[in-house]
Order: sequence, then structure tokens, then C-alpha cells
Amino acid sequence: MRKFSVEADMERVKNLYSFEERAREKGYKLIAGADEAGRGSLVGPVVVAAVILPENLYLERLDDSKKLSAHVREELYDKIVANAISFAHVEVPIEEIDTLNVYQATLNGMKRAVEALDVQPDFVFTDAMKINLGKIRTYSIVHGDSLSASIAAASIIAKVTRDRLADEWSLQYPEYGFDHNRGYGTQEHLELIEKFGPCPIHRRSFNPVKNLLRK
Repeated sequence: MRKFSVEADMERVKNLYSFEERAREKGYKLIAGADEAGRGSLVGPVVVAAVILPENLYLERLDDSKKLSAHVREELYDKIVANAISFAHVEVPIEEIDTLNVYQATLNGMKRAVEALDVQPDFVFTDAMKINLGKIRTYSIVHGDSLSASIAAASIIAKVTRDRLADEWSLQYPEYGFDHNRGYGTQEHLELIEKFGPCPIHRRSFNPVKNLLRK
């Protein structure tokens, strides 16, 4: 196993600010990142977060939330909350997801998350989603949660928030294993839906659930 090096990690995190640095060179000052968690899940809301970090803040092990252990995500969550200029998260309800579609509902949630920030940014980076925020400049980065510090921070806020919700769901609906599958369409989860039927927080518009309801 490779030994953790603070020096190497500082250099890696510094490189995560390259997009933010380029935006600052063009005169933008308050730069936010926005990302979501749960878009591909079969249950519950999508959680969307927006974060404005101080310039070149070093957050040890900052990265795409999916690359981090739950323990490291929790530690980074606390550090982001303590150090961010502003952060916010919103829950996009199941009804909105089922009425529109998950992509459009997530876009709406991203706009609401930015609007919920205490300080409004003048530039927003998003993870592969193109949004119109009026006068606020936006830029979509494919795999942005691995390439931008601001988006990585937002991905952690969204992921930790949603995982905490999933832990609550697992107490309310223990038969579905939400504490470990987080509502995603694992083979085990699909078999449990087949066995017990959908519960109230399953998204009715998603094919595995919709198909079962047709039977």
C-alpha cells in the first residue's frame, strides 16, 4: 500500500484549483462548485450541493466523493462546512423527479442550491451538467468532481448528506438494505423490491420499479 504523503497530497489538491485559478485570472472572485448525489438511485430525493471555497484552501485528501471512504468523506464534510465561504444543499423531491425526469429535476435542484448560498457567486462550475443561471457565468466540466476543488467539495457535501438520509431510510424500511445499497439498483436491492414490492420512497418513474408496478 502506498504511504500517504502530505507533500504529494498538497500538490495534488493545489492542482485541483486550476479551473478556479483560470476563472480568477479573468476577474471572477466568488467561484462555486455544484454537484449532486443520488441521481441514479431508485429511491428518495436527489441531493444537490453548492460550495464556495476560499482561494487555494488545502483540504487534506479532497477528491471526488466516490473515491473516498465514508470515514474520510465525513472528515472532509466537517472541514468544508467549517472553512467554506458559503455552502448549501437542497433535496429534489421524488414527486419532482417522477413528474419531470431525473435530469431536469436535478438541474432545477442545482439552481436552487446556488440560490440558497449565503453569498451569491459570480462563477459556477458544474459536474457535466449545463445550467443557465442568468447573469452568473457557468462552466460544465466532465468528471469535474475529480478535476475541480469546488466541485469535489460539493460532491462530498451532497454524498454525505444523502448517505445520512439513507441511514434514516434503513431504519424506516429495514427490509431493503438502504444502509448499504443507498437505494441503487444492486442485484440484492432488485430482488428485495421483487419480494416486498416498492416502498413509499421508491421512484415510480424508474424502470425497475415501474415494471414491477405493471405486474
